[in-house]
Amino acid sequence: MTDRRADFRALHHTGRPLLLPNAWDHASAAALAARGHPAIGTTSLGVAAAAGRPDGTAATAQETLALARRLANLPVLLSVDIEAGFSDDPAAVAGYVAELAGLGVVGINLEDGRADGTLTEPECIAAKVAAVKAAVPDLFVNARTDTWWLGVDDPLPQTLARAHAYRAAGADGIFVPGILDPATLRVLTGRIDAPVNALYQPGGPGLGELAAAGVARVSTGSLLFRVALAAALAAADQVRAGGLATTEGLPSYAEVQGLVPPSAGVQPDGRLP
Repeated sequence: MTDRRADFRALHHTGRPLLLPNAWDHASAAALAARGHPAIGTTSLGVAAAAGRPDGTAATAQETLALARRLANLPVLLSVDIEAGFSDDPAAVAGYVAELAGLGVVGINLEDGRADGTLTEPECIAAKVAAVKAAVPDLFVNARTDTWWLGVDDPLPQTLARAHAYRAAGADGIFVPGILDPATLRVLTGRIDAPVNALYQPGGPGLGELAAAGVARVSTGSLLFRVALAAALAAADQVRAGGLATTEGLPSYAEVQGLVPPSAGVQPDGRLP
């Protein structure tokens, strides 16, 4: 397990950004792994929406744990988005993360944004980071600050202060979603002594520009889930309007079935796993 965590850490220091696509269920994760991605993350919005629950409200702790359990045997390094830890108690957060780590998870994403559009006090997030690192020292903790994402006034000094507080608590990486300006990203990567994670946004900088800005990791967040949802709606609309023009590029039934290992079938006693 330690080797897998070390492998994940090393992917942040290759000289080019780690593209971390975010999955929301077994099929999406298995398909991304089969496409050759060495590591994937989960998207809290996708997990929550698929379960019929709201995102960012600590409502999906069990769904997230169950998903991690389903993904444990995939040939890929897994980082899990745990919102703000599903608790305000650092010890409870650490216990939850230790359970994830026991399943083979190599990293987590821990955020300071609240669903009501405010930011959690940095001391609270730092305490959670410290508790997690004490429980699972070699797990990669990606501390996310939503200063830009939530549009706070004068976000740069707040971002740097929070990043430094989270680093002092033991965070291994800092995630600052919402920045589209490469010059601003260069400031952050130059002043934060840890791998900086950016969120890919359509119309924003591509991987090459993000690499030039010093970004170490690029996440897709909920983008893939929303693209998949849009594609499903578009296909339904086309069928209703007269039919799909082509199925070119769609995975076949057999290919989708192939994403599920035979061992995932019924158990010898007839029960589903």
